[in-house]
Amino acid sequence: MTELVNPDDIERAAERIGQRARRTPVIEYGALTLKLELMQHAGSFKTRGALNRVLGETDLPPAGLIAASGGNHGAALSYVGGSLGVPTEIFMPSTSPDIKRRNIERFGATVHVIEGYYDDAQAAADERRAETGALQIHPFDHHDTVAGQGTMARELEQQIGGIDTILVAAGGGGFIAGQAAWFRDRVRVVCVEPVTSQCVRAARVHGEPVPVPVGGVAADSLGAKQVGAVPWAVIREFVDDAVVVDDEAIRSAQRELWDEFRLIVEPGGAAALSAIRAGAYVPAPGERVVVAVCGSNADPATIVS
Repeated sequence: MTELVNPDDIERAAERIGQRARRTPVIEYGALTLKLELMQHAGSFKTRGALNRVLGETDLPPAGLIAASGGNHGAALSYVGGSLGVPTEIFMPSTSPDIKRRNIERFGATVHVIEGYYDDAQAAADERRAETGALQIHPFDHHDTVAGQGTMARELEQQIGGIDTILVAAGGGGFIAGQAAWFRDRVRVVCVEPVTSQCVRAARVHGEPVPVPVGGVAADSLGAKQVGAVPWAVIREFVDDAVVVDDEAIRSAQRELWDEFRLIVEPGGAAALSAIRAGAYVPAPGERVVVAVCGSNADPATIVS
């Protein structure tokens, strides 16, 4: 049985990470509170998980780190590898935006662009790892990664009190599992997924992780084909609801965040807010809702017209 990530694991992750992760701001927006995790190093929450995962290793191989990524995990791992002086290789699919490739490269990792989709990049990374012996870092399906992501919830609770509900976008489940592992039954945790990529919702329906089709504007960050085993162990216990949003709702939330705050937010980063705006989740009167705005790695030209 998969070991459940718990608050003590997250406390240890916070101590291990220390000041290497940014303390990201919160801002009040009408009746909502936005947690601006898009301001994290490398532009997304994934830096927290990557830091805890890598720092938890006592003996890194000479070949360093390796991963397949649609973009954000690769950027986070590149940042971690660069900050620790560890060589890093990232394999990404040709279908990912160029801006995400450039973001990975600016932190010093070697990027290999593989023709096709994520699974093609993963196959190439597997082959390379077998050749070099590098440590492969999965984007979401590891105990330390989920614990690292949970440091956002711990930090959020230090910043504000009285939280009733938090809305979190989900791809493979690592980010929302981290928040649920910290809050447990104290805060209502709501998963938000694109209607075109909903592996968490499918797992809740079937009672176990199952493969799903992937597509839509947020597929590069939320397009996991199946929720991870480690995240699922937490999600099935402590995630209260799972809602879906369409591409137009996500695009609308991106434009709203630009118009209101001049924030460039990628589709996956805007998905949680879109659930409120589209009515997929309707807060009760007086309910204090936090929305995680979790990624900034988008081409501004796709938002600003």
